[in-house]
Amino acid sequence: MSALSTLRFATFRVPNQVFYQSALSAGIVNLKPLVPGHVLVIPRRVATRFRDLTADEVTDLFQSVHQISRVIEREYKAQALNIALQDGPLAGQSVPHVHIHIIPRHAKDFEPIDDSASLDLGQEFADAYASRPTRAERKAFEAEHRAKEQGKVDAPFAGIEDERRPRAADEMRDEAQRLSELFPPENRVAFA
Repeated sequence: MSALSTLRFATFRVPNQVFYQSALSAGIVNLKPLVPGHVLVIPRRVATRFRDLTADEVTDLFQSVHQISRVIEREYKAQALNIALQDGPLAGQSVPHVHIHIIPRHAKDFEPIDDSASLDLGQEFADAYASRPTRAERKAFEAEHRAKEQGKVDAPFAGIEDERRPRAADEMRDEAQRLSELFPPENRVAFA
């Protein structure tokens, strides 16, 4: 495995946030968690979009998500989990590095969704497929993504990110160290 001292989440060095490591992935504590236990799983190699990952990276990433999610659910006594990948700025991706959110959930932890918001997801997916972007729209999206990476355009979910305040480095390091102990030795992170 590559040295954690060089591990980056996009352009950010995150060695003290890492609590889990595998050959091609890492689990990191979140700078701005939605709830306690909200963590991220990232490929070690910086890749902006999911499509940029190799088959081996995808396999390792999702095996890591599986292993980490079991520990997070148990440790935070979650009743359920949200496991989410926001692939591209228009999907809410705020950091240009593939990352999967694992968010422990408990009854009534967020405002309830009223019945009028319930959807027939099968129909919703069919509608989404039928209205999928054209090639020209996809090219425009890519151009917009490049502009966002260069700081020229606001991301659509920027307000959500701004509502949460960053945590202190020691708090994240302590959480990473505590979580690391919950994994098999081959996946633990050594803290100095």
